[in-house]
Amino acid sequence: MTRSSIPAFSANPDFDYEIRTVLGAAYAGAADVGEVLAAVHGIGRTDHHGWYAAWNALGDRLAGEADTAAAAGHDVSAASAYLRASHYYAVAVNAASALDAGDELPAVFRRHRAAWDRFVDTTAHRVERVGIPYEDTTLPGYLFSPADGDGPHPLLVVVNGSDGSLSSLWGSCVSGALRRGYAALVFDGPGQQSMLFERATTFRPDWEAVLTPVYDFVAARADVDTARIALYGISQGGFWTPRALAVEHRYAAAVLDPGVVDVSSSWTDHFPKSLRAEFERGEFEKFDKSMAFGMRFSPGGTKTWAFRARPYGTGGEDADGRGGYAGTLRAVRQYTLDDEAAARITTPLLLTDPEGGQFWPGQSARLATLAPAVSTVVPFTAAEGAGLHCEPLARALVEQRMFDWLDERLSPAAGS
Repeated sequence: MTRSSIPAFSANPDFDYEIRTVLGAAYAGAADVGEVLAAVHGIGRTDHHGWYAAWNALGDRLAGEADTAAAAGHDVSAASAYLRASHYYAVAVNAASALDAGDELPAVFRRHRAAWDRFVDTTAHRVERVGIPYEDTTLPGYLFSPADGDGPHPLLVVVNGSDGSLSSLWGSCVSGALRRGYAALVFDGPGQQSMLFERATTFRPDWEAVLTPVYDFVAARADVDTARIALYGISQGGFWTPRALAVEHRYAAAVLDPGVVDVSSSWTDHFPKSLRAEFERGEFEKFDKSMAFGMRFSPGGTKTWAFRARPYGTGGEDADGRGGYAGTLRAVRQYTLDDEAAARITTPLLLTDPEGGQFWPGQSARLATLAPAVSTVVPFTAAEGAGLHCEPLARALVEQRMFDWLDERLSPAAGS
């Protein structure tokens, strides 16, 4: 099976996938095809500095154009450019993880979030900054509402993935939600983006501790129809969402893009069998030494591992089974939806199943077998241009199928 029927945009598979994801957002106005392809043209497979510089420069250029447009009172042009700048900076945030300069990531993240906030300030869409009560703090979020009156509206609560930006969610679902009369809430949960970079929080597997207070927050609003509050979990959000729904049953429906039952498989499936065997036998010191030896030949891999491990509160150097490579995997292994938990889900689920999904292949189907009474699996194929994880080049098709499914379950007649 090929990765996609569409030729690669880069010889580096990670670069290629990122380009596809950004190009897919053009459907929602969060990218422009020409400026993206021009920016990445000629970047070599291993040129991580060039990759970062291209996206950072593109973000700078668009942010500057947006500032000029805003100063002249051209808010429509400003909002468009700020949105695109925010999306491009978001790619640079992840690209910075492979660089030697440790100060690049926080600096570019500040530029990313500043551009997103300026989009919020200049867009004609109705949007409110919110703070969602969570333990002894608040989760920063943005509530977008349809233009047709004060509601109450059906609401889509969006659960992001491990390293996704809020601006990426505009193209994934927020713009589509607004076109269909839904409000949409996006926010950073523990370990995500601003909560990680600015408040040093880390992930947690038990996302009912997050989505229960989120539900309480939105259900208390007069502009939200409490009978029609749904969830959309994208990428690793496809694990956190069903994990929460095993406990929190008040949400009316959920879309998982894709469904995930074992997060750790995206880490371990590409390991040599001998390396996996060391870990499974509990030979953590030996595993860490093997990993450290292999990483000597992949400086970029070392930095990427550290970037992915950081939200779990672990590192990659201490060979003690706690803070080293093995410690990270032991932490990630906690992000598993077991059979008993899946059987407790009562919320209707739509599970995307993209052909060639490179991170959690087959896990939507697996979740459907664990929760058959509530699950609907929808294939997305390479022939439709909809292959690969989260269907990056087919967001219009995903939007169509997910919202048609939600409409059928959240219409007033369906709940009567």
